[in-house]
Amino acid sequence: MDTLKKLEVLSEASQYDLACACGTGKNDRRQRDGAGHWLYPVPLPQGGYSVLLKTLLSSACANDCKYCPLRSDANAKRCTLSADETAKVFMDYYRRRIVFGLFLSSGVIGNPDRTMERLNGTVRLLRRKYGFKGYVHLKIIPGASDAAVEEAVSLASAVSLNIETPGEKYFNKLSDVKNFTSDIVRPAKLMSSLTTKGTQFSRVKCTTQFIVGAADENDSDIISYVDAVYNRLNFQRVYFSAYQPGLGDRSIPGEQRFELNPEDHLTREHRLYQCDFLFRQYGFEKSELFFDDSGNLPLDRDPKQVWADKHMHLFPVNLNKASKEMLLRIPPIGPTLAKKIIKLRKIHALHELSEIGLKGKNAKKALPYVTFS
Repeated sequence: MDTLKKLEVLSEASQYDLACACGTGKNDRRQRDGAGHWLYPVPLPQGGYSVLLKTLLSSACANDCKYCPLRSDANAKRCTLSADETAKVFMDYYRRRIVFGLFLSSGVIGNPDRTMERLNGTVRLLRRKYGFKGYVHLKIIPGASDAAVEEAVSLASAVSLNIETPGEKYFNKLSDVKNFTSDIVRPAKLMSSLTTKGTQFSRVKCTTQFIVGAADENDSDIISYVDAVYNRLNFQRVYFSAYQPGLGDRSIPGEQRFELNPEDHLTREHRLYQCDFLFRQYGFEKSELFFDDSGNLPLDRDPKQVWADKHMHLFPVNLNKASKEMLLRIPPIGPTLAKKIIKLRKIHALHELSEIGLKGKNAKKALPYVTFS
């Protein structure tokens, strides 16, 4: 294959790794360019969006991750880009202002450190040969040595390591080769220590991803790990990828116990993202989430709605007097709308939901929870 054909294959293969900006809003959805490459929108600090070129260096892989369509025994298209090919293609995109940055991952080429050398080497070329000072997100390969992780952190704007499952019990269902403690926990802790506040690389952001449904884990287990990722490791983001039946080995629980229909799997992923947002933007604690008897989040209502319905003694909330914290507990009200309410009520008393921009279904949803006097 020529470089562009390989990039098309590898960009397509990278879609399963969501540990970078990706969402459900109209501005967050990934898109293809004319050559078939995946471009991922990311919010910029100064406002607005730009896009990342996202690709793998190689679709060859020595690992046996049983949920992954690129695992060693899977029938997948295999090809590999050199560091120089990748750097040249990216710089061409960058100079034409198609993208502002790069997300670079890879299948495991031989062993973790050999793969990390290729990943790090690509970024070394961009930084030193081409003088690129912009955004690069590098994937940390499970099992990479401390030295390889440290170099990645020194070169990148952001790094990510997929934790994959909430704990060793589930992890062992998906791989006979990797070790949860040495290949996942060890490098994750190192990433945290290298990027903690006050260190040389505190500017570098850390993220991770969970594969939801492949190992038959429940939502409560995942949320416990998400809480630890934020409060112990101090990572900036957690991503969730619903396992897609048919992609993995038929022996894994996600294939054997397929109790949800495809739409429900995506709804489950969405509920986890909502919980993540409640942690990061609404001030919720893990203890404030409610699970059913099987340890899973209800699919028929979002977790904030469930909390509100369990605490009806706190409602209705007076929109003219309530604190920002309490405004954020009203089901249809988010951070932007809460700020708008606080700003408007300093000018005049609020009398109806249309004044704050709530109409139709959202206004109907809010009515049981609000009052104006």
